[in-house]
Amino acid sequence: MTEARRPDSRPKFAARLDDWVHRYRERSAVKRGRTPGVIPYIGYGSTEWVRVLGRVLYMPSSNGTSGTDQDDTSFQPVVAQVSRVRGWRSFMSVHVPYYPVRVLIDGHPVTEVASDRGGVIDHVIPVKLAPGWHTISLQASGARSEHSVEAHSPVYVVDPEANFGLISDVDDTILNTALPKPMVAAWNSFVVDEHARTSTPGMPVLYDHLLAKHPGAPVIYLSTGAWNVAPALTRFLERNLYPIGSLLLTDWGPTTDRWFRSGKEHKTRELARLAREFPHMKWVLVGDDGQHDEELYQRFATAHPENVVAVMIRQLSVGQAVLAGGRSKARLHRSVSGVPWVYGPDGATLHKELRALGIL
Repeated sequence: MTEARRPDSRPKFAARLDDWVHRYRERSAVKRGRTPGVIPYIGYGSTEWVRVLGRVLYMPSSNGTSGTDQDDTSFQPVVAQVSRVRGWRSFMSVHVPYYPVRVLIDGHPVTEVASDRGGVIDHVIPVKLAPGWHTISLQASGARSEHSVEAHSPVYVVDPEANFGLISDVDDTILNTALPKPMVAAWNSFVVDEHARTSTPGMPVLYDHLLAKHPGAPVIYLSTGAWNVAPALTRFLERNLYPIGSLLLTDWGPTTDRWFRSGKEHKTRELARLAREFPHMKWVLVGDDGQHDEELYQRFATAHPENVVAVMIRQLSVGQAVLAGGRSKARLHRSVSGVPWVYGPDGATLHKELRALGIL
């Protein structure tokens, strides 16, 4: 009986330990005079609903705002910051679980939601809106919030007539990180200055041309990265002239049923969700051949061939592939779904492949 309980008891112990450490850090944050504030993220939706994304963190209350600290927790979406930022600061923030937050859309109060165990706000709100960009305002509304300053973020409402969209991986697809190798990833995430991150050549131009041919197309950046790095990722996208889009990241740390969250499950779940939310949308899926993107995209394209225009795979260099633990074998089965696949080491090569297919 003891052996049978071990697989479940270990993750539960890790979650309890994580909760204990968080409570200690939470008390420390309160003693330093920090109060709950909201960091909003770029959302998306249809003319009938919007998906509101954000995170509640303990922030300095001395400045009277909901997030104007000097570290990565001080993030206002689509507003690039020029200060030099080390990645480790992103993971030092203290989240506020199960905290009430008021939601306003275009300045009008809509509803009140609550953060989850990791302080993440991820709620679908029924509301009728015209296609295009709107403004979401989030306000920490609990008793511990001394200030009621609203934090704003754009949300993109997809036109019902739109039938083309872009879903892009981030790490090693548009941002060179060598993510799969733990030690290299840790160095890149915790030590390297965010301004030292490099973009894959030609990818911003490729995305710009795709959107120019398909005006109004939604852009989704789907990554296995933690919400902690959302501010740095958004600044990276802005610096390198990538189109504005929603970041779909995952929480960081153990859960009640496992030691570490599964990046593959996160991507699989979000892809299936987007297929349900936009059943008539045809997506271009962009990833790399160093992780599981080929496998995940092949499964999605096989299950939803009507929702995929093409799959673009950025090929890693030999050195990058070694750091990534080798190349995926999924390309051997890429034609099963009938969806076209294109491969290339950079945006210029992928651009030529898409032109040959008539997509560009």
